[in-house]
Amino acid sequence: MEAKKFKRLPYGSSNYKSIRTENYAYVDKTMYIEMLENETNKNLFFIRPRKFGKSLFFMTLSCYYDMNEAENFEQLFGDLYIGKHPTPEKNSYAMLKFDFSGLDTSSEEGFRYSFNKKVQDAIRLFFQNYQSVFSDIEYYLDQVGKRTSGTTSMDLVFNAAEIDKVKIYFIIDEYDHFANDLIAMGNRLGKDFYKTMVSANGLVRDFYERIKNSTKFVSSRTFITGISPVMLDDLTSGYNISTNLTLHEKYNEMMGFTKKEIEWLIHETGVNPDFITVDMEAYYDGYLFNKNGANRVYNPAMVLYFFNQIIDLHRVPDSIIDENLKTDYGRLQKLTQNDSNRATLIQIIKDEGVVAEVLKKFSVDTLNNTDYFISLLFYMGLLTIKEAVMGKTLLGIPNYSIRTLYWEYVMKFVREQSPAMTIETRYLDEAITALAMEGDLERFIAYVSEHAFSKLSDYDLQRFDEKYIQILLLAYLFMSRIYVPMSEYEAVPGRADIYLQRSPTLPQIKYEWVFELKYCKAGAKSGEIAKLQKEGEEQIKQYLSSHRLGNRPDLKAAVIVFIGKNKYRIFKNLV
Repeated sequence: MEAKKFKRLPYGSSNYKSIRTENYAYVDKTMYIEMLENETNKNLFFIRPRKFGKSLFFMTLSCYYDMNEAENFEQLFGDLYIGKHPTPEKNSYAMLKFDFSGLDTSSEEGFRYSFNKKVQDAIRLFFQNYQSVFSDIEYYLDQVGKRTSGTTSMDLVFNAAEIDKVKIYFIIDEYDHFANDLIAMGNRLGKDFYKTMVSANGLVRDFYERIKNSTKFVSSRTFITGISPVMLDDLTSGYNISTNLTLHEKYNEMMGFTKKEIEWLIHETGVNPDFITVDMEAYYDGYLFNKNGANRVYNPAMVLYFFNQIIDLHRVPDSIIDENLKTDYGRLQKLTQNDSNRATLIQIIKDEGVVAEVLKKFSVDTLNNTDYFISLLFYMGLLTIKEAVMGKTLLGIPNYSIRTLYWEYVMKFVREQSPAMTIETRYLDEAITALAMEGDLERFIAYVSEHAFSKLSDYDLQRFDEKYIQILLLAYLFMSRIYVPMSEYEAVPGRADIYLQRSPTLPQIKYEWVFELKYCKAGAKSGEIAKLQKEGEEQIKQYLSSHRLGNRPDLKAAVIVFIGKNKYRIFKNLV
């Protein structure tokens, strides 16, 4: 039997045409093209977190509707859903694409220049691509460079489309990129700058207002994408013609991979399942954008990063979390500069979620409001829908990869608040190695007690409890990469505070661990400590009676009672 010829893995590529013509695997999302075309409104708005496949989807839209790609339709779409169910408007538009990432936000002058250049470059490319379509193409190409701004250059497109009866499809990617940068400045200058650009007569507002007005005399469609809805609301009447599909149930899986699609991708690209030694669902899945969505979806960039290593290395990968996916810590820190947002974030991390309502619209002025801040975390992909609760929604941390991001954020924040804290990497690694190979827990707990807990600032001490201790321990344990630390591990019955699972790349690790954490204030009497010890031991016995953790000679367990910020008692040998 002839060996199966595998397709190439499309890691890092958003070029639909090359994916389809160069033997890459493509997860078919084209059924959504038909659904989008059937929407009553032709002006659509749809956002998803970073690295969620937005650019590839919009390149797919571009190839499908582009009149220049009509002769390539069968090659690009023939075997896909939309190729077998073509819509009336296929290959009937001139595509005008804008990407507003990378704008200069260091000054108002620099921003105006870079914004105008982005628009003019896109318009120039547009006319170059459709030279055979427009009757006075030389005039238009000449005039683009002579217009004083990008937005006035837009008039050339509208005039040409009206004269030659050409339909225009506007695709605007990263529509809010500059807004996120300005908001993240975290100062009055950034917000004033932002408001100037999106207010009446502002540069950005003028751009969108011209597109809005063009729909009165130009046959067109518009698809806008980004990360958050904040700028759409601030534009107000400047662009109030779009339908926001972001939270619609039927579009829950338009971007991201379902479990079935992951299995197909493994089969098509030859990913060796023997090298998938981690729980992929726990690491990369979990996103839900409507409480009634049929399936949760995996972050595609996370999955492709993992699969690419397996294919490239032909072994279990050393790194299972893509460093490039991590949200800009500086931006998150700016958003949590005020006490309210910071306290909200810490509480979310401690509780691993929050009950809230996901708001569809909000302005830059509302980001210091708790409800709006939580919604922004949802749109950024740092929270997702878990379940409905009494008319509201329980938002939780999507997966292990995002959870580690939070741990690192807390560690950075605590170290900034407590300059006396130190991380002696060598001694930390030695302590965790002793935990893993010798079963020596005392060394690790002594390390974090001396270098972390005893050095906490007054601000952190106000929040010092079992949950705060848990987060800091997890952050330290994750730094070493020896273990895969799990918080609130579902042992059935009960949830273990911390479960230390050996790293899939280090099968030689001798011991895994279960910790139950307790806390009492300094000066606690021995009777109170004994009571906490007993509670912890009863919980440990439950965990060790479960099918997941029971009868494990490689598993050790301990109850750790922390007393104040610099004392502790360890009770082990409980297996």
